[in-house]
Amino acid sequence: MSQDSRVFQSGIRGKEREAATMGKVKSAFEKAMEKIAEIGEVTPEEKEKIKDEEKLRSFLAEFYKGQIDRDGLWQKLKGSNPSLLKEAQQNLIDSIGFGTSPEEFQKRRDGILAIETLKERQNTSVIEHSFNSIEIMQKEYREGKERAARELREAIESNPQLRLRPVRSPDGKTVLQAALSVDEAVQIKLAEFLSEHEKRYSLKFTRLFEKLKKEVR
Repeated sequence: MSQDSRVFQSGIRGKEREAATMGKVKSAFEKAMEKIAEIGEVTPEEKEKIKDEEKLRSFLAEFYKGQIDRDGLWQKLKGSNPSLLKEAQQNLIDSIGFGTSPEEFQKRRDGILAIETLKERQNTSVIEHSFNSIEIMQKEYREGKERAARELREAIESNPQLRLRPVRSPDGKTVLQAALSVDEAVQIKLAEFLSEHEKRYSLKFTRLFEKLKKEVR
């Protein structure tokens, strides 16, 4: 991993995000215990729903781990009720973030679109359009970060004053001291840039994903 790529890692990454999103699909045991605690019983319909959600949790775990691909997920969810299909798609959407790699993004996109083909009423073209918009935005975000890192390094290497950092002297005054390496100076400046860069794209990202969730119906 390059020095610049270690500076900033936005969003929930890889396995951490997968673990977080999988937690949203509660296990059958957890749901049953909650129901029993509330009213002391579980109806046959609720038992069936719990069973289906437990299966979904297992299927998605296999998909996230790479044990099955989109076709395997399609086969396992074939014949499921529409609400379970939507739940599966929502879970896949929630597992996408700023830090999602292009490969993992494509994997989730394929999974969501594969599930869409199992529905009687499909919204495939609209969902694909939203994914294209998200992909373009993520590309712009990555390119902006990479461009900033290059430009900052070039500027710092050509101007030693940018390596100065403020320190407080014994008499209480703030003075500049040349105590930063090029890499350290790049890290500090890039972190400042990325803080604002992420804020701008976070708003766009949120809007696009809220739109996508509404399109998965």
